[in-house]
Amino acid sequence: MKSLFYFILVSLLVFTSCKKDASNPISPSEDASTVTYSGKVYHTVKIGNQTWMKENLDVGVMIQSTTNSSNNGVIEKYCFNNDPLFCKSFGGFYQWDEVMQYVTSEKTQGICPKDWHIPTISEFETLKSNVNNDCNALKAEGQGTESGVGTNTSGFSALLAGRRFDNGSFEQLFYETIFWSSKEVDSLAAYNMSLWSRGNDLTKFRDSKKSGFSIRCIKDE
Repeated sequence: MKSLFYFILVSLLVFTSCKKDASNPISPSEDASTVTYSGKVYHTVKIGNQTWMKENLDVGVMIQSTTNSSNNGVIEKYCFNNDPLFCKSFGGFYQWDEVMQYVTSEKTQGICPKDWHIPTISEFETLKSNVNNDCNALKAEGQGTESGVGTNTSGFSALLAGRRFDNGSFEQLFYETIFWSSKEVDSLAAYNMSLWSRGNDLTKFRDSKKSGFSIRCIKDE
């Protein structure tokens, strides 16, 4: 029964995220550019002078949530509730060191495809400025509640994917989505940017590098 519920939930999310947004001139089903990476097609969107992927990265081999990723030459990801179906709709969660491929230089390629990189905090701030601080414009339609309902007028199409805590637990599906930046705090923590279900902001936080968050790649330009 639990597996059936997950299947229905993910199927509904795929349908919702693929709806045409009439307010956005760039649609995955029409004239959007695409990037094929590790066997999966990602759509792209131009927001201001930036080019972003419209989907969270989903690359690598799933490991169990209680296991830390390691520098072994294999990209390792987490899927919400250890269910691969969730990665297909929401993308994977990654620990910061794995995202960065064990370097600490800002704007590094990390696990992104060639000619793309892990965003900097300043690039996220530019994204926020490009939507005039109306961060509901970054959320897919049907995501968020109250003052945080997504309009997706930017085409960024963010889903409230939840998170993996550094203790291995998964929480906050439909409540928030968190994107790693390439900015390190110290040997234990790094910065990220978060969208919330009931708010209209893209907010900077610092978290343990062992946490598992989503990745949006940005094009080298």
